[in-house]
Amino acid sequence: MDCDAFYTSVEKRDNPDLRDKPVIIGGGRRGVVSTACYIARIKGVRSAVPMFQALKLCPEAVVVRGRMDEYVTVSKQIRAMMEELTPDIEPLSLDEAFLDLTGTTRLHGHPPAVMLARLVKRMESELGISGSIGLSHNKFLAKVASDLDKPRGFSIIGKAETDDFLRDKPVSLIWGVGAVSREGLENAGIRTFADLLRWDRKELGARFGSMGDRLWHLARGQDLRRISAHTPVKGISNETTFHEDTASIDILDGHIWRMAEKVADRAKAKGIAGRVVTLKLKTADFKLITRRVSLREPTQMADTLYRTARGLFDQIKEQDPYRLLGVGLSDLTPEGDADRSGDLLDPEASKRALAERAADKIKERFGSDAIKKGRALR
Repeated sequence: MDCDAFYTSVEKRDNPDLRDKPVIIGGGRRGVVSTACYIARIKGVRSAVPMFQALKLCPEAVVVRGRMDEYVTVSKQIRAMMEELTPDIEPLSLDEAFLDLTGTTRLHGHPPAVMLARLVKRMESELGISGSIGLSHNKFLAKVASDLDKPRGFSIIGKAETDDFLRDKPVSLIWGVGAVSREGLENAGIRTFADLLRWDRKELGARFGSMGDRLWHLARGQDLRRISAHTPVKGISNETTFHEDTASIDILDGHIWRMAEKVADRAKAKGIAGRVVTLKLKTADFKLITRRVSLREPTQMADTLYRTARGLFDQIKEQDPYRLLGVGLSDLTPEGDADRSGDLLDPEASKRALAERAADKIKERFGSDAIKKGRALR
């Protein structure tokens, strides 16, 4: 199940004045498009397109800053509806998931197609959010089917028609085959699934490595991956693209704090902590700089994340203007293992931790804007 232009659908639901207008979720001319509604997509606006380019394509678009808290809330409501159908759910993002409905016909008294149709009907009637369904015998084909007739699509690819369905389709239909991969395949004379079928398995492996073996199976509609309902989160990160390139230490410091605070909030909400802190920067000429360090013990504290990320920033010799900054946390563990011993070299760390926990309680009761650090205002 894949929601239709999820973020913009939530915005149009909550603001009916936007219903018939092209809407873009993003921020500023220096950022990128997060999501565009289907009206904007007609003009060529797509996710990850730079905002200035999107506004050239669709100057009449209404640009809305995303409301992630609201999107998460709606995603949880959709997830609850899915769980009434099956416990075997593998989310791909807030608005998309695989569901395994094997063996549920006897439970529900109806086949999966009927139950999925009821799911998207209920999503629209109760939440005001539409979705598209792809139903098939494996994950690859279900994903393909979900994109065939969006929005409000419902497509089924059965085992018997798999070969005929795939034969004349372009290999770009394969999830993960981007422009670079497509160019490599075209150089080998592979444009369609029929072209792939003419290649021997060993030849594909020799030419494309592990990807070649995957292509051999997908050309035959084979995908043995199981739906995993318990795929662990590998990392948490947050980044921002500036409206204008900046080399100001004060401005960058404020951004490092805000990124650290957002990552910490997400870690606390998920009940996890991490041992590896990453700082990501992109210069005005698009040079990517990444620095990371492993902590002595896992943390979920914004103060620790900020001080670590700021330390990484201070180690960078280049002082060129930057266009992007991000902070990440990885090597995740349960929060019970986090922030136990404190920092022996920083006796004030425990006091700051207590203050942060107190601030968390205030924000939980009165909202995220109820209390802020001065550096967050830079």
